[in-house]
Amino acid sequence: MVLFQRCTLKNLILPSPYCRGWGVLPACKSYITEFTFFLLLGHRCTGYSTISGIPGVRERTLIAAKPDGVQRRLVGQIMERFEQRGFKLVGMKMLQASEELLSQHYQELRRKPFFPSLLYYMTSGPIVVMVWEGHNVVRTSRIMVGDTNPSEAQAGTVRGDFSIHISRNVVHASDSVEGAQREIQLWFHRKGLMDWDCYDHNSTYEL
Repeated sequence: MVLFQRCTLKNLILPSPYCRGWGVLPACKSYITEFTFFLLLGHRCTGYSTISGIPGVRERTLIAAKPDGVQRRLVGQIMERFEQRGFKLVGMKMLQASEELLSQHYQELRRKPFFPSLLYYMTSGPIVVMVWEGHNVVRTSRIMVGDTNPSEAQAGTVRGDFSIHISRNVVHASDSVEGAQREIQLWFHRKGLMDWDCYDHNSTYEL
């Protein structure tokens, strides 16, 4: 039985930390107007899959839609850009991040004077954390996301198009291959990431 689906949902309502139970429009802001995701349930790969010979094609990076990006319903548009570029989504979760987790994520910024306000901002609402895979994905993602300061970000980048202030810059992207590996291990368990080598048109999936 094939249990792999590619889904596009309209007006997906997700749990909100500000509302009791599930978010109900329009009172709750934790929903995404258009959400593309991959659903994989209890499978094991039994077929043969072709592995590309492109160097670095299995490189992975961590992309996170920050609270303002989620509240403004930009997650679908951010994901669309990465899909259109040809990268593969191998992991995704929506959560209310704890200060402890964020302190580990931003460990190099702990002594910066803006660190308390950064924690306040990042815990102000849910975030959507994703792992994308592809050739040179770390460097390419940084270019796609744009400069940390939106006023210096080029038009056509995520921050250049959607952000107006450095304190609300919509999205996070790993800044190096080593940094991406550390961040992915911090936010995801290995079993929570999909292995795309296990999926192509010649593969079968069974319970």
